[in-house]
Amino acid sequence: MFKIQTLNKIDPDGLKLFPLDNYEIASEIPNPDAIILRSFKMHDMELPSTLKAVARAGAGVNNIPIEKCTEKGIVVFNTPGANANGVKEAVIAAMLLASRDFIGAANWAKTLIGKGDEVPALVEQGKKNFAGEELKGKTLAVIGLGAIGVLVANAAAALRMNVIGYDPYMSVKHALKLSREVTWVEGIQVLLQQADFVTINIPLTPETKGYINKDKFAMMKDGVKILNFARGGLVDHDDLKGAIESGKVSSYVTDFPDEKCLQMDKVISIPHLGASTKESETNCAIMAAEQTREYLENGNIKNSVNFPAAEMERNGGSRIIIANKNVPNMVSQISSILATKGLNIDNMLNRKRDDIAYNIIDVGTSNVDESVKEELLAVEGIFMVRILN
Repeated sequence: MFKIQTLNKIDPDGLKLFPLDNYEIASEIPNPDAIILRSFKMHDMELPSTLKAVARAGAGVNNIPIEKCTEKGIVVFNTPGANANGVKEAVIAAMLLASRDFIGAANWAKTLIGKGDEVPALVEQGKKNFAGEELKGKTLAVIGLGAIGVLVANAAAALRMNVIGYDPYMSVKHALKLSREVTWVEGIQVLLQQADFVTINIPLTPETKGYINKDKFAMMKDGVKILNFARGGLVDHDDLKGAIESGKVSSYVTDFPDEKCLQMDKVISIPHLGASTKESETNCAIMAAEQTREYLENGNIKNSVNFPAAEMERNGGSRIIIANKNVPNMVSQISSILATKGLNIDNMLNRKRDDIAYNIIDVGTSNVDESVKEELLAVEGIFMVRILN
């Protein structure tokens, strides 16, 4: 029986993928085998010794202590692309809000309450104060061509915008999905010099913190509109304030406002609604549940942020899962121990990621004794062993 702890409300369409005859699910549960969460901050949480996996129903994992989990052999999953369409639609809406002052106009229209029959005439008189621009023919710069960036770029191209993209790490998978109408450039300055709109679709890391700063603003044309539906820390808000005051930035729309944003003029602050759709929440929950179940039952890893991807079909016998430091002579030591235990390796998969090696080993024997686990853990460099009988 596996125990699943939910630290946030998780869509039931995802949780129902765990069969009740083999899983127990609760928000308060002792010694969980896995945790599924959304935005709950785990950094101050004591990680139970039974914990094998943490699954984030979403893309960002800043709320999870990745390094601590890795040290304990806990695999951390996220769900890239599951909420991509919801965020894409939010970015398109943000471009419209930045181009046409719908928010200001709607607020002004409310001031006409009580004017009775005068309202239609007053509307016609006042609308000139809220004239805007169309998206067609404008240039959109897309920074980051992952799951969300590609969808945004393709949607903008369909709206007959001129779309240019930049991503030095773009995968072949995402490149194949990118519309031929999108121009890809190798330099960030070339990208920013042309842009009427800039949308940021990259993860927040120590390297990307404050990515949009005074140096980047200096590359942009006057009156540029910035859209940030990725992470708040990607934009230096002190530099943004100066860029708005100088007229370099005419509008900033963010899904991650802070106190500084809320006090700035020409900033539209949206309370993190990018992926807040029923469809996104369902898709994320389903993907998180599928990945968690596959790892607990079969040791297969897909969409982990700290362990290598590794998937191998079961052969019907027992399966041994081993994680170790990526150093020489580990596979031979593992093989020797299994041989002394009379276990024949039917199939084996070895994958590496940075300093971690991950092994899936199928043996013909069923019900492998727990003493095998103890001997393997005694090997210097091996920090996680699971036996799936």
